[in-house]
Amino acid sequence: MALELREHFVKYEALVQMVDAVFDRVKNEYPKEVFCREKCSDCCYALFDLTLIEALYLKDKFLTAFSGKEKNHLMEIAAKTDRVLTKIKRDAYKEVKNGTDQLEVVGKMSQERVRCPLLGEDNLCVLYENRPITCRVYGIPTSTAGVSHICGRTNFVQGQPYPTLNMDKIYTQLQLLSAQLVKAINSENVRMHEMLIPVSMALTIDFSEDYLGVRKNG
Repeated sequence: MALELREHFVKYEALVQMVDAVFDRVKNEYPKEVFCREKCSDCCYALFDLTLIEALYLKDKFLTAFSGKEKNHLMEIAAKTDRVLTKIKRDAYKEVKNGTDQLEVVGKMSQERVRCPLLGEDNLCVLYENRPITCRVYGIPTSTAGVSHICGRTNFVQGQPYPTLNMDKIYTQLQLLSAQLVKAINSENVRMHEMLIPVSMALTIDFSEDYLGVRKNG
């Protein structure tokens, strides 16, 4: 990625720091309930997508951390993972198109388990310090569209009152950061900030100026 995106990455990192602070506060207040610990990789099999700013940030850190055979090996794993995810999403689309209730399909997809390409053989994330926000909040209560979520390995009890991170507000901020980035690079794809990209795809995509739709001067 030849584009200068540091200014946007700094804003993203500020949001990450805020999210980490929320996680630490809940963990300190509920040490018996938060299960997160080294080599607990439950969240590393969950299906989720990244916003554009997250995908660009992750790819930048990936290219900084890895090169040569190691990078190629991880990209091969990512490509295989992406094919599995594509099939899962294609099958889900067919189910909805054939009349299956959309909420039922979404619920079924949430039960899918696909290993993250960044999960190393030692059961540790190879880009842990730069992991996405979804990974960072997995062990504390969150809510999306008014529905609460808790990790199955925690000791939080569903339905009990706990400090809950509203992920809708986080996603709004991520969309805003993505929109600011799209505007700053003068992309002709004005709705590119709405993209949702799996981790596996973020690692394999070449986020070139052509891909991002950067308008050429003159």
